[in-house]
Amino acid sequence: MILGTRTFMGEEAFVDWGWRIPFLLSILLLGISVWIRLSLSESPAFQKMKAEGKTSKAPLSESFGQWKNLKIVILALIGLTAGQAVVWYTGQFYALFFLTQQLKVDAVTANLMIAAALLIGTPFFVIFGTLSDKIGRKPIIMLGCLLAVLTYFPVFKALTEAANPDLAAAQAKNKVVIVADPKECSFQFNPTGTAKFTSSCDIAKQVLAGGSVSYDAEDAPAGTPAVIKIGDVSIPSYASKGLPADEAKKKDAEFKKAVNDTLKADGYPTKADPAKMNKPLMVAILAYLVLLVTMVYGPIAAILVEMFPTRIRYTSMSLPYHIGNGWFGGLLPTMSFAIVAQTGNMYSGLWYPIIIAGMTLVVGTLFVRETKDVDIYADD
Repeated sequence: MILGTRTFMGEEAFVDWGWRIPFLLSILLLGISVWIRLSLSESPAFQKMKAEGKTSKAPLSESFGQWKNLKIVILALIGLTAGQAVVWYTGQFYALFFLTQQLKVDAVTANLMIAAALLIGTPFFVIFGTLSDKIGRKPIIMLGCLLAVLTYFPVFKALTEAANPDLAAAQAKNKVVIVADPKECSFQFNPTGTAKFTSSCDIAKQVLAGGSVSYDAEDAPAGTPAVIKIGDVSIPSYASKGLPADEAKKKDAEFKKAVNDTLKADGYPTKADPAKMNKPLMVAILAYLVLLVTMVYGPIAAILVEMFPTRIRYTSMSLPYHIGNGWFGGLLPTMSFAIVAQTGNMYSGLWYPIIIAGMTLVVGTLFVRETKDVDIYADD
């Protein structure tokens, strides 16, 4: 839908207002979704319990007010859904963000490659779901988290070499340094996109992070404006706090032009060259990332259903699933960009999914029990 809308409207109109159209069209999917849900029957286990009058009178307090149930909710969140979420978001959403924002691949090519990877990987949701019926849900989910922890750094570096070899070469050849007062540099966590970073250090970091430039940091004397050093060229940054809007806009344009011109002279490309892309390798790498998604996601519904008793199952599994995916997964792009801006390394944003997946791997392996042989139709 995004590609079709973007192509039909043109890039300028799409960026201006047309990006809303795919969201509006999702109303059709909402209608289908509601129809499907209204057509479904309750599970036999719940119907039996309801007929016998054994349903929970207070599912919220029973799920989260009793420690024996709450500890399972917490285990499901930390030991399953948090890791599943970051692996899912990394394999689909962050991979697309990395291609377009960090590697400067044009949006059409990036979306088509993600789509190709999804077509290749989608059958594995069923394959790993089926396999989990035979060998267990937990081993497959934990293996997906383990592979993510071990391979994200080399895989994304290989993606850079395949998608934008000029950028990889420039990063290896030309050292970039920000010299700034450490007290001026903040952690640029901006989930709503409304925060304003006005110090000379923060502005310099934003410009370099937006240009996919890895850099080192050096401390400057207190009160000294930040300076970007690219090879033998030094470019002073500026602080926008207190400046009139017109003057701040002018300084921003001048600063970005000076930085971009110098980067270009040192071999940093403004966009990925389609002629130099290794597209088969790019699709293969993206398909591998989707494969990890299918490993953690294929068995997740079954194991969550089997962890909780029927009387509080829906309430209990909803919290870890939605917080795991909504918070741990949903914050991934914002948190990763903030880490990149803070550290100066375009790959350092991967530490967020690696740490969360590692947490799930340890907690899930040690404390989450295997559930494939649980009888969900048994009386609670």
